[in-house]
Amino acid sequence: MPVVTVNSVPRRTHTSGETRFYGTMFTEQPELLDGLFNRGSQASGEQRRALAGSIAGFAQALLADPGRRPDALLARIAHKHAALGVTEDQYTIVHKYLFRVIGDVLGDVAAWDEVYWLMAGALIAREARLYEEAQIDPRTPWRQWTVVERREETPDAASFLLRPADEAPLHRARAGQYVSVRVLMPDGIHQTRQYSLSSAPGDRLRRITVKREASAADAPEGEVSHQLHRSVRTGDELTLSAPFGDVVLDEADTPLLLVSAGIGCTPIVGMLEHLAATGSTRPVLVLHADRTPADHALRADTRRLVQQLPGGTAEFWYEERAAEEAGSRTGLMNLDGLDLPADADVYLCGPLPFMRAVRTQLLRAGIPARSIRYEVFGPDLWLVRAEG
Repeated sequence: MPVVTVNSVPRRTHTSGETRFYGTMFTEQPELLDGLFNRGSQASGEQRRALAGSIAGFAQALLADPGRRPDALLARIAHKHAALGVTEDQYTIVHKYLFRVIGDVLGDVAAWDEVYWLMAGALIAREARLYEEAQIDPRTPWRQWTVVERREETPDAASFLLRPADEAPLHRARAGQYVSVRVLMPDGIHQTRQYSLSSAPGDRLRRITVKREASAADAPEGEVSHQLHRSVRTGDELTLSAPFGDVVLDEADTPLLLVSAGIGCTPIVGMLEHLAATGSTRPVLVLHADRTPADHALRADTRRLVQQLPGGTAEFWYEERAAEEAGSRTGLMNLDGLDLPADADVYLCGPLPFMRAVRTQLLRAGIPARSIRYEVFGPDLWLVRAEG
């Protein structure tokens, strides 16, 4: 393999080259923007950073241990791709446009060309196995579901209870997984977003809970979430993928620590639903942080499910004083003073700054890094360092 000097890549030159790469690709291959690439992630730069970060991370792993592939990185990307119906030929298309500007983006063309195809080959093989296991043709990965109930959870979050529009068998789901929701936007372009299953995975009825994402300084409002909130009512149909995701609840009997903030509670509640449905006796500690109790989606469900578990307890933190939520704490999540089992399996979901801060506290409390698993909504930027 040619030498790849990852640390020599000038980080501040990435944006113009990557923008040109995506702009040219979408101009010449507009079908890729129709349901495959999310416009919000493009506008915020998340997709560009995730692409460059994943390729650089793969290269760094190869340099550290040439005989091994970074399984965690590959599994995370493969599941995201499978939930979108990514096909082998699309790797060739991305390669074509990326390597028009690769000198500006990543440096040495020959070295990065080999890195790209090593990574692409590993992902293609993994995705093929995922499609085979799920019995899915990636060219037709979508299925229609009927909304049997819409429930307003908070002013900005709504749950949609879904039933298959046909009688075909369901694709198997595991607690913690997500589905892609494909929505036709007013301008005629399909956009896709992934949402965790917030219900037990074994039932024929499935639930997603969608937060209406507001605009921010570096990102537009969430197109898919706003369209779902505006237009989807009971009796309507939604287009969903099969469930995917590598952060799934294990079947061990070790203690569980389920930690979330904001809408990151959704996969956690799905796990709790599964634990309650299967009569689990595992020790389960649920920790959640939010702005106020009124903003805490699925709060009543969380309380109900924890009470059903013989070993279940919960602690909630609210940034604003919450007199109406007995036993809650005020402020940001602080794990000092909590009795955290050192042998716990930890599942973590929420905004990246929250997860980084909590992970630091968990490590300080003696929980090993290998026991901490996390889910990121959108492109996974966990390992991508901030510029500056």
